[in-house]
Amino acid sequence: MEYLRAACATLIAVVFAASSLSKFRDFRGFARSVPALVPMPANAVLPVSVAVVAAEGGVAVLVVVPATGTAGFLLASLLLLAFAAAIGTALRRGRPAPCRCFGAGDTPVGPRHLARNAVLLCLAVAGALAPAHLPPVAGAALAVAAGGAVAVLVIAMDDIAVVFARSS
Repeated sequence: MEYLRAACATLIAVVFAASSLSKFRDFRGFARSVPALVPMPANAVLPVSVAVVAAEGGVAVLVVVPATGTAGFLLASLLLLAFAAAIGTALRRGRPAPCRCFGAGDTPVGPRHLARNAVLLCLAVAGALAPAHLPPVAGAALAVAAGGAVAVLVIAMDDIAVVFARSS
């Protein structure tokens, strides 16, 4: 089970670090996209945008530190639930909002984004429930590599979907 925690910590850390850094790199673009996803008063956009970027960055750090790992997984779970609620609301409104999850993408949010967040939520919960013992080095290296590989696939999900849509 400690291998599961190591893999989940790597996956969550890489996904949330990439998300936070991409939003930070184009912070103005991200902040402009927030009201399209979650309607809110204009004076709330900046604080909400800053909070999202900071919380995502915090998750990336917290989950890899053994003493704060569980707190990081719980924060990730809360963020994923909030993101799922925002995406669900945008889908119910029927107005396409861009998914700025990992940068300046214009892909509108859709059911696959809800599915991605559901899978990430399950993995965050699994990581929080797994024992926090440090695994042996060889097994830990494999778990970290697996978590990193899955994280790359999660981050590239929209690009992968475009490739498969074009080939069908």
